[in-house]
Amino acid sequence: MTEAGRNEVVAILGYGNQGAAHALNLRDSGRRVIVGARSGRGAEARAKEANFDVFAPAEAAARAQVVAMLVPDEAVPEAWGEVGAALQSGACVVFAHGFNLLYGALALRADADAVLVAPTGPGRVLRQVYERGDGLPAYLAGHQDGTGRAWARAEDYADALGCARARLWRTTVREETEVDLFGEQSVLCGGMNELVTAAWETLVAAGYSPEIAYLECVHQLKFLADLLHERGVSGLRRGISGTALYGDVSRGARVIGPASRAAMREMLEEIRSGSFARELAGEMAAGRPTILRETARAAAHPMEAARRRALGLPES
Repeated sequence: MTEAGRNEVVAILGYGNQGAAHALNLRDSGRRVIVGARSGRGAEARAKEANFDVFAPAEAAARAQVVAMLVPDEAVPEAWGEVGAALQSGACVVFAHGFNLLYGALALRADADAVLVAPTGPGRVLRQVYERGDGLPAYLAGHQDGTGRAWARAEDYADALGCARARLWRTTVREETEVDLFGEQSVLCGGMNELVTAAWETLVAAGYSPEIAYLECVHQLKFLADLLHERGVSGLRRGISGTALYGDVSRGARVIGPASRAAMREMLEEIRSGSFARELAGEMAAGRPTILRETARAAAHPMEAARRRALGLPES
């Protein structure tokens, strides 16, 4: 970490999963950290419990030379008006996701820096690996270089997070945003959740035990995902039985066949064209009806009850 970075105050705006990890890692790396959170909210209480000085978001931004915007993507446009106006001359604004830099048209003062520092994992994992002396890789990108030091400041921030212990990947705001959205939709969230639900429903419809279907198609996913994470696709295949391997190479393409690949290309084009961002903005403006409907439907799905029975959990 540079001496200049050590002397700058960092304001973490948003003390959620990602914000708490950033604040704690930065402080443990010797940075001077304050937190911006709205009065009376849970984030304010959690930050104070962790012994941070907490201010209203705009006041925190005004007190800092580095401002990390770690509030949820959908909350950034509303919060930005007062935060952007409060920035010091020469401030550096750090984003952990490029969504609002790419789609949000945020007004930045000309002498400010705006950079992307995106760790490749959830906040709780970022914190865990830091505490054991390791780090998560991070994507870094520059959006605006008002001081001539934007890139150095991005690297300094990533180093204080512990990410330089792993690797810092230079990218662009567009690439990080589009790849991140696509990964969430096609594999990490949307694709995975639909896949395991469909597999469970197929077995149960054929007369198999809901609990055993859950253990086979959902519960065991973690163990194979861990193997995939450690060894990659080829390494995973070397670590499974011959029966599982033949089923993999001879049947997997039936699940992810031409129709699935065409759907992925369509989803990617919606992201690249801005169609998804506009659709999301409409969803939020309307009060999140799709999100509320679909999450409620999933919570009431019989697979949830099968999960509790299979794992011996209490009925909710």
